[in-house]
Order: sequence, then C-alpha cells, then structure tokens
Amino acid sequence: MIVILMGVAGSGKTTVGELLATALGWEFVDADSFHPRANIEKMGKGLPLDDADRNTWLQRLSDLISDRILRQESSILACSALKQLYRDKLAAGREEVRFVYLKGDFELFSRRVANRQGHFFSPDLLSSQFDSLEEPEGVPIVDVTEDPTSMVVKIRQGLGI
Repeated sequence: MIVILMGVAGSGKTTVGELLATALGWEFVDADSFHPRANIEKMGKGLPLDDADRNTWLQRLSDLISDRILRQESSILACSALKQLYRDKLAAGREEVRFVYLKGDFELFSRRVANRQGHFFSPDLLSSQFDSLEEPEGVPIVDVTEDPTSMVVKIRQGLGI
C-alpha cells in the first residue's frame, strides 16, 4: 500500500507521515525532495507553481509509486496533491494507492509555515495553495488540530491498517 498524506503546506504531512511510517515499519518519503531545482527556486522567490511546473515532479512521484508497488514495498508519501488531476496522476488507477486528507484552516497553517526553519516554501505561497486546493471526496479526512499521535491512530483506523 502507498499512503499519500495530502494537504497544503503546514498541514503536518511530514510530521504525521514520519510517525505513521515508524508505527507501521514502512518507509517515509517526502515529495518535496522530488521537485526539480527550477521549482524550488521559483517557490523560494514566492512564486506559485502552475500545472506545467508540477508535471515533472508528479511524473517522478508516479514513477516512485510504480517502483514501490512493483517491489511490493509499502510507503508513506507526504505530498500536497492539491488538485484531483494530480491525485489521478499519482494513483493512476492503482488500488494500492490511498489518500488521506490532512485538513485545517488558513490561520493555523499560516502560523506553522511562518515558524518553519530551513524550508524553501515561502509563506507567501500559502494563499495560492488554498486557492488551488480541490478537497478530495471519499478519502479519510483528519483534523490537524489534533495531536500527531492521535492523527496517526485515526489514519490507521480510516485505512484499516
């Protein structure tokens, strides 16, 4: 199974993903590490990515997912996956891919992003992520105001793992 924790910046994808991966004994992968250099530079300047910018990134992630499925290796992937189009590309009809939406409000995420150290994502981009977000249907939704350990429990319950 490939579990994709999705949501905007500051939703806790990495924190919760690492905890979930540890609890399950699976590998954790952060989608941010698959961005082409040009994307990182663009976001670092406070410029939002568009669909064309994301194509290479999404293809790299889709290839990673294919490889993990082929090798029968379960993983947790932290990935914004803001639009249904992106989620469709990542899942590619593969039943092994499951999404979990980490949901919260702009004010909370804004505080979290502003307090992050050493990350290329400019806090100015959070609004563009909320503007792009197409909330998923039919996936477990986890409230990010809960503590990360409780979120992990709810994710496991929601996915039956």
